[in-house]
Amino acid sequence: MSAIAGIYRLDSQSVQAEHGHLVMEVLAHFPADQRAVWNQGPVMLGCHAQWMTLQSTQEQLPHYDPVRKLAITADIILDNRDELLDQLMVHHALRSRMTDSEIVLKSYEKWGSRMPERLIGDFAFVIWDEEKQLLFGARDFSGARTLYYHHSERHFSFCTMIKPLLSLPYVHKQLNENWLAQFMAISGVFEPPDVSTTVYDGIHQLPPSHMMTITRNQISLTKYNALRNVVPLQLSSSQEYEEAFRDVFQRAVMSRLCRSHKQAGAYLSGGLDSGSVVSFAAKALQQQNRPLQTFSYVPEDEFEDWTPKRRLADERPLIAQTVQFVENIQPRYLDFKGSSAFSEMDDWLDILESPYKFFDNSFWLRGIHEQASRADIGILLNGQRGNYSISWGPALDYYGRLMRSFNWIQLTREVKQYSKNTNISRKALYSVICRKAFPGINRLKPAASSHEWPQWIHSDFAKKTGVYDQLQDRSFTGIGSTYDLPDDPLVARQVHFDRVNVWSTTGTSGSKLSLRYGIGGHDPTNDLRVIRFCLSAPIEQFVQQGMDRALIRRSTKGWLPDSIRLNQRTRGIQAADSIHRLRNHWPQMITELEQMQQDTQIQQMINMPVVEKAIQEARHGIHPNQAYHAPIKLLMRSLILYRFLKKTF
Repeated sequence: MSAIAGIYRLDSQSVQAEHGHLVMEVLAHFPADQRAVWNQGPVMLGCHAQWMTLQSTQEQLPHYDPVRKLAITADIILDNRDELLDQLMVHHALRSRMTDSEIVLKSYEKWGSRMPERLIGDFAFVIWDEEKQLLFGARDFSGARTLYYHHSERHFSFCTMIKPLLSLPYVHKQLNENWLAQFMAISGVFEPPDVSTTVYDGIHQLPPSHMMTITRNQISLTKYNALRNVVPLQLSSSQEYEEAFRDVFQRAVMSRLCRSHKQAGAYLSGGLDSGSVVSFAAKALQQQNRPLQTFSYVPEDEFEDWTPKRRLADERPLIAQTVQFVENIQPRYLDFKGSSAFSEMDDWLDILESPYKFFDNSFWLRGIHEQASRADIGILLNGQRGNYSISWGPALDYYGRLMRSFNWIQLTREVKQYSKNTNISRKALYSVICRKAFPGINRLKPAASSHEWPQWIHSDFAKKTGVYDQLQDRSFTGIGSTYDLPDDPLVARQVHFDRVNVWSTTGTSGSKLSLRYGIGGHDPTNDLRVIRFCLSAPIEQFVQQGMDRALIRRSTKGWLPDSIRLNQRTRGIQAADSIHRLRNHWPQMITELEQMQQDTQIQQMINMPVVEKAIQEARHGIHPNQAYHAPIKLLMRSLILYRFLKKTF
């Protein structure tokens, strides 16, 4: 993948060469195979290219086509090249050499602004249409690649990263207090609902699933719908659904592997999603005599597992079963000894250019990229979006639907088998299913757990920024949790895919990690073809015979060991060792927290009494089993915000 940049002078004057140089210079600390700038009058386009595919090694970006009078800079890997080339009627003799950016230009020429919804892959690109005197750009549907911009009276400037834009003399670094207030008010790890904003006032981003058109007079952002044509799929048997799924999933996995000229790698846990990706990839690579290298995070040997018996903090035994069964895998088990969320903080602030909340997994997310880079990995597969695509299948919610419709015979049969598969009593299951079927019962429950998220933001700061009223809205403060999703599982899944902010954080971190380490991430469970298939299949394919996640469990027979494929009794759990890892950094943490308490800027933003209570608890030592509780989250989020503000403003 690559970093792109550009400047458009809205007053028709020529772009000053030194401005383009400033932007590209900031990008220079990232690895690159080629750097280039194209300048023509009021437009400058730049590309800091990292070659991830065979075609990209022949690609010259930015590219100008004098016949069409179109120029493009692009950060893109297309996964549906063949389909697009067919639709564009490109001669077969020319296809293997045609670059992805050339396909995008041809697509723009043929379909105009309807083009982005036809593209499958990870992308952010900008096209200069000389005849129409406009810039046209788009970002992929889930935001796997980033695109930021600054718009002033005379300039429209854009870049994959924020810091290059801040280097321009007409861009001033200012804190966006409204963004920060929403960031603090939301308890989950997700971004504020308005994904076009950032923590920097005046720096915006093109949201996922959006395209933009810029002329001298205006800028317009429009959402496109890549899932608009999903229609119900009706096949004659469950076996046909399994065969159809395997076909579409195999294409999603192979669309990157067959094009890469570098080594292939993948995340691997002990679960279904990454295991499915790895099994399909390893078997395909075996036909090419290429191994798949896998990277698995495991706890340090000294960690004492405190988790319930149904949860596994150490997934090594399960991972080893997948490795042995699938074959053609070179596994790495990485404990990142000595690393913690505290030790990773400066690196992540530099990578993300923003405060963040997902500190629990930060040390191994970056660590795996670092290790993969040393192993010359070019494509790093993952299965991050599997929960809502390939391994969706909320059994208890589905059983609630059966109860509401008084389908007692099927409900009884399903619950009996589910109880057997999970070793959970039918009495306990029916208690949960009743609450799923009739959500009003939940209002009769006692209020508020003792671990409910406290108000982190200072009330005065909340009032000042206008977010105070939203603090009373549980669906706002609980963005990304079950609180903000409909009770109906089918509607909840559709809402998940409609809300672009839900996946933006993952896309942003993946995009920026790829630039730092020169690795192209790829999630076949997030491939539009896979998602469309999963959305089109009936819910009965995802829950049947007492199985949740039934489609992927059935479809991977012979691909994964049954101990993984049919396991409904235990699941891996991430970050159970987060407090254990912090123990060696505890004194420095307490010292920095005490310094933070005296900082006047932070005092005006943070609800200091609740943080001080957490600090008091930390002085006595927080037990490792408190890893998911509010005190450690409050402390780490406060430290991250404090350090970001100190470093940046």
